[in-house]
Amino acid sequence: MIAFLQQYAFWIITIVKIALLLFIVLTVNAYLTWFERKAVAHIQSRWGPHRVGPHGLLQPAADGLKFLFKEDVTPAGVDRFVYYLAPFLSLMLSLTALAVIPFAPNPLPFKILGEHVYLWITNPDIGLLILFAITALSVYGIALAGWASNSKYSLMGGLRSSAQMISYELALTMSVVGVLLMANTFSLQSIIEQQANAKWGVGFLGWNIIAWTHQGLFFPQIIGFICFFTSAIAETNRAPFDLPEAESELVAGFHTEYSSFKFAMFFIAEYTAMITVSCLATILFFGGWLSPFASTPFWHFTYYIPSITLIPFGLWVIYDGLKYETIFGKLILPAIGFAMFAIGGALIALPAVNDYIQPIFWFTAKIFVFLFFYVWARGTLPRLRYDQLMNVGWKLLLPVSIANVIVTAGVVIARSYR
Repeated sequence: MIAFLQQYAFWIITIVKIALLLFIVLTVNAYLTWFERKAVAHIQSRWGPHRVGPHGLLQPAADGLKFLFKEDVTPAGVDRFVYYLAPFLSLMLSLTALAVIPFAPNPLPFKILGEHVYLWITNPDIGLLILFAITALSVYGIALAGWASNSKYSLMGGLRSSAQMISYELALTMSVVGVLLMANTFSLQSIIEQQANAKWGVGFLGWNIIAWTHQGLFFPQIIGFICFFTSAIAETNRAPFDLPEAESELVAGFHTEYSSFKFAMFFIAEYTAMITVSCLATILFFGGWLSPFASTPFWHFTYYIPSITLIPFGLWVIYDGLKYETIFGKLILPAIGFAMFAIGGALIALPAVNDYIQPIFWFTAKIFVFLFFYVWARGTLPRLRYDQLMNVGWKLLLPVSIANVIVTAGVVIARSYR
């Protein structure tokens, strides 16, 4: 048995990593819906979910059960094969894109069955090309959903989404070419490592958003980032570019005729695409798992930020739980807070573990900032008209991203002749 496990150790570890990644991503998606509802509620001076569990923390579980047990209605006249294929295709492609994301630089400090364990599913040298190829196919799920539903409203939503995603795919792709010219590689891990060569050892100076390395100041990719993230918001059909789901015009867009868990699958795919875009923005422009602080003795205290963060937050959760209005909250919240406090203290006492969680913490923190911006935009910005949407994509973002590529290429060539 042991010999069999060692022989197929690579495949066993890979399957386990895939299962863990799916579990983590689907759990994060569930609580991302909770976070979005709570954040938008506070922006608009509302409560948001607060009845199902303390602070509504069990609301995602209630929503999931609701989708599973709702009546699954299939309208008459639909193309059944394509109708059922569309949500599966959208969800499968969005989850597959995460397979090429590197979440940490080095293998775990131990082996399993003689194999190193890396925090990625696969790490190809052309990871960025593979990721763009997968995300470009996601338009088919929405387009097929609109066409197969046998509804003019769904069809119009699917056509809108297809035109929008194809238009913004061009600006999205062109906006990252400047980063590729400076990094000279399609490997996502290599792009992050290239940003570690920061001026004076100050971490954030080496990020591509600033691009100030030991070799001098490269062309900062601030314009490329603005074009990238704006295009990414439109690519994922999020506000203020959520025209395919314009309720006032198209009932609910391409998913009008979907119900039960098929309806939920489109939104799982949407939130997963948000996570993928946030990962990509972090990797390409903000140093991936690299710390923003200088690697000098003066800034050594920042080494403990991941663990220290848990301690005051844990104390706040304990305090909040003790004054919570329900018995369930008074029991659960203090227990969660005490666990966070204990984990934070343990991480400070275990330097080896604290050293390993550094890249995971910084990578996750940057992703959270982008996800918060997604939610913030939805709670504050009005929806654009469709002509405004297309004008921004074709007449502004695409020309600006092409200009950014030309200028960056000129800087790269000029530096090569030094």
